[in-house]
Amino acid sequence: MLTPHGEVETPVFMPVGTLATVKGVPQHLLEELGVQILLSNTYHLYLRPGAEQVRGMGGLHRFMSWDRAILTDSGGFQVFSLNELRKVTEEGVKFRSHLDGSSHMFTPESAMEAQISLGADIIMAFDECTEYPAERSRAQMSMEMTSRWARRSKEHFEKKKDGVPWGEALRATQALFGIVQGGTYEDLRIESARRTVDIGFPGYAIGGLSVGEPRHLTREVIEATLPHLPEDKPRYVMGVGYPEEIVEYAAMGVDMMDCVLPTRAARHGLLFTSEGRLNIKNSRFAQDQGPLDPKCGCWVCARYTRAYLRHLFVAGEGLAGLLNTVHNLAHYLDTMRAVRHAIRLGELPGLLSSVRSLAAATRERDTEKK
Repeated sequence: MLTPHGEVETPVFMPVGTLATVKGVPQHLLEELGVQILLSNTYHLYLRPGAEQVRGMGGLHRFMSWDRAILTDSGGFQVFSLNELRKVTEEGVKFRSHLDGSSHMFTPESAMEAQISLGADIIMAFDECTEYPAERSRAQMSMEMTSRWARRSKEHFEKKKDGVPWGEALRATQALFGIVQGGTYEDLRIESARRTVDIGFPGYAIGGLSVGEPRHLTREVIEATLPHLPEDKPRYVMGVGYPEEIVEYAAMGVDMMDCVLPTRAARHGLLFTSEGRLNIKNSRFAQDQGPLDPKCGCWVCARYTRAYLRHLFVAGEGLAGLLNTVHNLAHYLDTMRAVRHAIRLGELPGLLSSVRSLAAATRERDTEKK
């Protein structure tokens, strides 16, 4: 996948840098890890420091000193998560800032304006994320509104390209992706995919997942939706998942994924390894002089022991968050590299089998501990 800030090899995992930062990790370390593309959040950057302010400083890439690709989400999911602080109408979503309670309005048009100002390589159509569980009628109304908003998003984006002096630059630097919604109802997902493809976008996302539904339902929705999205366009599943899940989804044909899990889990001491998940807070690591993961090539595993990482965490040292996050990101990125390598060699079924076996062993071990 080509972007104005470099080629992105797919399938790809995108670390989440909500506030123009992957929490606690400086950009040069992300480059060393081989991050190809980051995700940043329109809602948060719109509120602070402000999309227009970022634009005035040369756009998000220059503002955060990141020369590789960036994707911004539309803000729809974050507005959805505000719950009592929002009101949805056909025009858009009126909401109160979680920072100071001030009133704001997101419409498909204003969400496009904010993302155009931020200047990411890939931007997302404004959508409504349906909660779980949702009645069928609620999911259908939301899906239909998302379709109407997708059309308005594209029309405004195209108008900006064609009607402003810097339209040519916009055409060369930003791609607008559509988002499929429909809750956990397969027929609504298929209908949403059809409508979104009919509008026509250079890429398509499956949104509204990881909102509390059982993980098997997440997989079923993805499996049902993917065949109805063009294979020759990037297919992006938003907000997933565990390492074994991203391998499964890549094998199904997903090109792009993002998730806060590796960074959020790291800050709580949950680490992902070639032997499964590991809680570094566990007292059994207090005198463990072995590396975090003997099969991992990241510099955290090469230099620091489990005992030291545990000490940092229980002592509340800030370095613990950095080291844990770097390792978890390395694990996710290495997992995607292994998937791409297996695809090139025609060995993806074998990789998938080993990942499933590890996941099953991890579940069995966790069950025994309970």
